[in-house]
Amino acid sequence: MAATETGPVRTPGSGRAALSRFLRRPLASYYLILGSAGLLLLLGLVMVFSSTTYMSTTQFGHPAYYFTRQLVWVLVALPIAWLITRMPIRVLRAMALLLVIVAIGLLALTYIPGLGVVRGGSRNWLDFGGPFLLQPSEAAKLALIVWVAHVFANKGALVRQWRQLLIPVAPVSLIIIGLTIGQGDMGTSVVMVLILLSMLWVLGVPTWLFGLAVGGVSVLGVYFIFSTGYRTQRVLGFLDPFADYANTGYQAANSIFAFANGGWWGTGLGASTQKWGTLPERHTDFIFAILGEELGLPGSLMVIVLFLAFGYAGLRIAMRTKDTFVRLAAAGITGWFMVQTVINLGMVLAVFPVVGVPLPLVSYGGASIVATVAAVGVLLALAKQEPGAKEALAAQRERRLRRREAAA
Repeated sequence: MAATETGPVRTPGSGRAALSRFLRRPLASYYLILGSAGLLLLLGLVMVFSSTTYMSTTQFGHPAYYFTRQLVWVLVALPIAWLITRMPIRVLRAMALLLVIVAIGLLALTYIPGLGVVRGGSRNWLDFGGPFLLQPSEAAKLALIVWVAHVFANKGALVRQWRQLLIPVAPVSLIIIGLTIGQGDMGTSVVMVLILLSMLWVLGVPTWLFGLAVGGVSVLGVYFIFSTGYRTQRVLGFLDPFADYANTGYQAANSIFAFANGGWWGTGLGASTQKWGTLPERHTDFIFAILGEELGLPGSLMVIVLFLAFGYAGLRIAMRTKDTFVRLAAAGITGWFMVQTVINLGMVLAVFPVVGVPLPLVSYGGASIVATVAAVGVLLALAKQEPGAKEALAAQRERRLRRREAAA
């Protein structure tokens, strides 16, 4: 950085050098996760308010009803994530079996009449009589990741034997995914399967076994798609949303209209026309369409860049550790966020079929927010295991303590 009478002048390559210095810091991954997730969460609150003002006013008489509920869930989730970041990894691992048992139990409860609630064609909600509904499948993703990472870490070198790879991970995973498929929630089931495949890839399973798993999943996926008429229509409808505009193509077509209306620079925050009732699920699965309409290409690219930064940091954590649990858990959570983001963006852009998958940290939904924010907390805890991270955090605490003593 050179200086002149008018101020500092940025020399060529200084930005790249600053980025390089930042990435060499032990806490780079920690701050990338914290910064990107925090900005996505904040942007999500803004877009939930913007996309639901009309709906909130017409249904409940004031424009901030859905925003207030989302804010409450964020305020519930943040202390949970903070506690997780302070939790030793051994405690998290000790809870792994309990988490997966509770997840299976909650998924099973959705099949009990009176408790299980159908929303959007899927019986994946629990109603315990309060103002909020619980969606167990969201928490089940995190529970499955932590438990699978724990099991494989305990097996050590035994994972080189294909039988040890399957038992008990395969049957327990099939129970969780099977219960989710039985609810009619194909989107979440697909995400769970892809999470498991990403963890197996990072674990380094034999190529033949990984190929067999991918092939088996593909065959089952094709069967489930074409075994039910409405699923077939829904999946194939994305090929030409306007061919059946009034039925299977309605959501995808109106999502395209939203982006077309926004153009390059967007209509401005709060100025969406699709949020007035034309676009279904505009605050949940299709919130990115409203964001693209109002904030245009700059806003859309900002979201993509934030998710890419999150994904890079998560993979960086997985690559820089020698601890099998940390590597697999970081890869699983990163895979969850990135897979779900790609599916959601592809769905909103009519590149993929409409499968009902929310955009992590951005879409409206209490269960989704709590689960994803808690997952961010786990990833932050894992980031502290990077080489030099604990020492850097201790040095930060020492500096803060000295400043407080000096101020006193």
